Amino acid sequence: MLKRISLSLCVLVAFLLVGCAKTETNTNSSPAANTNRAAATATTPASTTAGTTGEKVGVPECDEFIAAYESCVSGKVPEAARAQLKTAVEQWRSSWRKLAANPTTRATLASACKQQAEQARISMKPYGCTF
Repeated sequence: MLKRISLSLCVLVAFLLVGCAKTETNTNSSPAANTNRAAATATTPASTTAGTTGEKVGVPECDEFIAAYESCVSGKVPEAARAQLKTAVEQWRSSWRKLAANPTTRATLASACKQQAEQARISMKPYGCTF
């Protein structure tokens, strides 16, 4: 199970690296434009920060998988194994939110979440989880 989670996280990090490789070009270098950008960033609500429990990724396949996985972990997994599995969920959520924010990687994210859900179905079967 740990190998599958590690492999999945490696795939997601690869997507993240590809998505981060794109550099932003600023064609409007006027101070007013920069001030407006800074003001917009400063007023971003706290609910959009990645990695917070319960936040949505923004891709239905990912959000549904995370909700089902968290429900399984909270209700059926023994306490001794929960911390590690909850950490994995937070890592998925954080990585997937970053990938969802990039239009280049967002298109492939649904299939990555579906693949992770299939792997989780197999690895969580001993706990009686059905997603």
